[in-house]
Amino acid sequence: MQLHEYQAKDIFKKFEIVVPEGRVAVSSVECKEYFELLAKKCVIKAQIHAGGRGKAGGIKLVTSPQEAEDAGSQMLGSNLNTFQSAGGEFPINKIYIEEALNVTNELYLAITMDFEMKCPVVILSTEGGMNIEEVAEKFPKKIIKLFVDPLIGLSPYKVRKLCSMLNMGKKLDEQLSSTIFKAYSIFDSLDCSLVEINPLAVVEKESIVALDAKITIEDDSMFRHKDLAKLFDESQMNETELNALKNDLSYIKLFEGQIGCMVNGAGLAMATMDITMKAGMAPANFLDVGGSASEDKIKEAYRIICSDKDVRLILVNLFGGILRCDVAAKGIVDGHKETRKKTPMIVVLRGTNSDEAKTILQNSDLDITFARDLPDAANKIQQKLGN
Repeated sequence: MQLHEYQAKDIFKKFEIVVPEGRVAVSSVECKEYFELLAKKCVIKAQIHAGGRGKAGGIKLVTSPQEAEDAGSQMLGSNLNTFQSAGGEFPINKIYIEEALNVTNELYLAITMDFEMKCPVVILSTEGGMNIEEVAEKFPKKIIKLFVDPLIGLSPYKVRKLCSMLNMGKKLDEQLSSTIFKAYSIFDSLDCSLVEINPLAVVEKESIVALDAKITIEDDSMFRHKDLAKLFDESQMNETELNALKNDLSYIKLFEGQIGCMVNGAGLAMATMDITMKAGMAPANFLDVGGSASEDKIKEAYRIICSDKDVRLILVNLFGGILRCDVAAKGIVDGHKETRKKTPMIVVLRGTNSDEAKTILQNSDLDITFARDLPDAANKIQQKLGN
């Protein structure tokens, strides 16, 4: 679950990470009023669940109440498309207005999971304000990593060594070290998959301040953080993904893909997506219905795939274990009865009641081609779409 910047900064304050003074505005009039309360120079920030806001016009520096009101009027109610939004647009319903500080240097700080090392990692760079992927490409030596043993936690001497590598002086090193420990406390205690501060600014050469804040909480841990569930902003998800979430389906829209995939099991889903690439096509989605999906859940999954206008063909790859293949087949047929959309399908069925499932699908009016396995499915995709 992603949080907005203002929500993340509220958490930062609780953990005593220094942030600029700011207010959340939902109208242009509030932008004007808050400017008058805050400073002679402020930053207006669109609150959306995507990075790259600055380059897309979602962050503006204002120097008068009227400029603040005008910027708020332009942003609120509009949609923002950034280079990180994968072709989608995010509605701007709230604005965060905060004091502009005299920044003398910008750093990058993030704590996330390194799945290759199987542990948390602290990432620090002198190239703050830039996209970290761009830094990795252009200045790989300027990215410093500190791997953390989850049983021991952050070692003070390692953090001190990390900070000293930036040569900022004792006073700033101490503040940076403190900020890293506090950020790691957030990461650990809230079960985060990401805590990012970009930029983490040096202000007037004497203090460390978090100018931005990004927190992503691991979805599987939300049962431990019911107080944070209320921070979830449904407006930042497209209708299809929100519908999938409410039906307990793991669905991610992939842009420029043409093959809709329905699979049970994340590993099987990845293999299915790979096979579409081998067939010279691209998957339109990641969709895992889960190992114990019901008939209704399968029906909803089918409806979600059919609602995607990019989908030219549906590839169903199901292994009947806990999920019986005949239950899945009934769900697909029920979904088709509601959508009445005859998108061609290639179906791979194995396991429990797979023969019964094939009979159910053959007796429907769906355009179905059965495949023995994934390589056979790849050949049939090429035959169907003429590639």
